[in-house]
Amino acid sequence: MNDPLHRLRAFLRTPTPTAWCEHAVRHLDVLLLDHANCEMKAAQTALSLIYRYPQHGELSQKMSRLAREELRHFEQVQRWIDEFEITRRKLGPSRYAGALLAATSDVEPERLYQRLIVGALIEARSCERFAALLDYLPASLTPFYRGLLESEARHFENYLDLAAGLAGAREALTVDVERLCALEATLITEPDPVFRFHSGLPKSASLDTQSEVAAVPA
Repeated sequence: MNDPLHRLRAFLRTPTPTAWCEHAVRHLDVLLLDHANCEMKAAQTALSLIYRYPQHGELSQKMSRLAREELRHFEQVQRWIDEFEITRRKLGPSRYAGALLAATSDVEPERLYQRLIVGALIEARSCERFAALLDYLPASLTPFYRGLLESEARHFENYLDLAAGLAGAREALTVDVERLCALEATLITEPDPVFRFHSGLPKSASLDTQSEVAAVPA
């Protein structure tokens, strides 16, 4: 199988709804602003794992590399924000990551490997959405998003492989993967009052985009 997204698409329980992609391209300012936020948060998450779990050498090495890549992506998205003359402003988060993290244990070692599963889900969904958006984005943005696919797919693999290595009991890992994947699918497919990069199905009548829709060149 030559498709680098094959494993993560099998991991996710549902594809991104077409309605989300159609809404995203109409609110490209919010999409890019929140994408930049996501890259920054991904780097912060990787660094926090290194700080919290210094005893895990493989985790530290992989998260250090991941953090550097995410910060480069953050800088690249910021350049596109400037290119499209989008007004920079603070956006509140969507329900997505908070709901996934709230479903993880507070007790070690379950806390660590469940949060690694959540990391895998977030990276997998990001990558899947990059691919889903390719048919909707302005032509100038398409090469950038296509170029992100490989690195984000690798981040998903890193998180999932670390979770498998640390979980110990394989059955426990499988149960947690199934539970968290099911929750993630619900968050993606149910109506969501806020549009963000990882939000669910747009509620067109009452959607809070916090958007100042920019004029975006093709």
